[in-house]
Amino acid sequence: MSELGPLSGPGAPAVAFDPAHTLRQRAERLNQLYADLTPLQIVQHAIKEVFPGRIAVVSSFGAESAALLHLIARVAPDLPILFLDTGKHFQETLSYRDRLVKHLGLTGLVTLWPSPRQLAEEDPDGSLWQRAPDRCCTLRKVRPLDKALESFDAWISGRKRFHGGERESLKPVEIVDGRLQINPLAKLTQADIQTLLTEKDLPRHSLELEGYPSIGCATCTRRPTC
Repeated sequence: MSELGPLSGPGAPAVAFDPAHTLRQRAERLNQLYADLTPLQIVQHAIKEVFPGRIAVVSSFGAESAALLHLIARVAPDLPILFLDTGKHFQETLSYRDRLVKHLGLTGLVTLWPSPRQLAEEDPDGSLWQRAPDRCCTLRKVRPLDKALESFDAWISGRKRFHGGERESLKPVEIVDGRLQINPLAKLTQADIQTLLTEKDLPRHSLELEGYPSIGCATCTRRPTC
């Protein structure tokens, strides 16, 4: 998959959107519109036509993050990019974040941290991940993201069907917690992602090159042994 589609021009379909629709109607209408669009066209339409000034992208700056952020850079390099600094990341991830932001010319990075008060109350010694990993994720990821997303009507994610599980039926647009989530890469295969990263010569996360297929917090990320 060498080209994800033009930003505009004769090859780009004409699309329309009625802001008076209910949330479910909006999601259904957008899924119809996005069925035959490229990831780049989906990103452009969502940012420029549907949610101008009211949409953000959420990125973990993990192994495949450059694919989505490359598209964001082409359409709106100043778009808010929400990054959750859990305090448990690999240093390699923080370095990769800074390198990728600079490489792509992204200017909208917004770093989110967990509440210091909640950390002191619920995880004073930083070991909650060992006792209750789901509670740790809620404290360090879910709550800060929920608070940040209050300022937006929609957000863009890098979710893909090939990740498996419940994502196998992933649609380009979902309703998540009363807000639209846009998944422009939903239909891409793992080979598509790797082709994009290679052809665009995008920086790679150093831990991916060491064999980590998925990279989250250092406390809970493990490299496959076989």
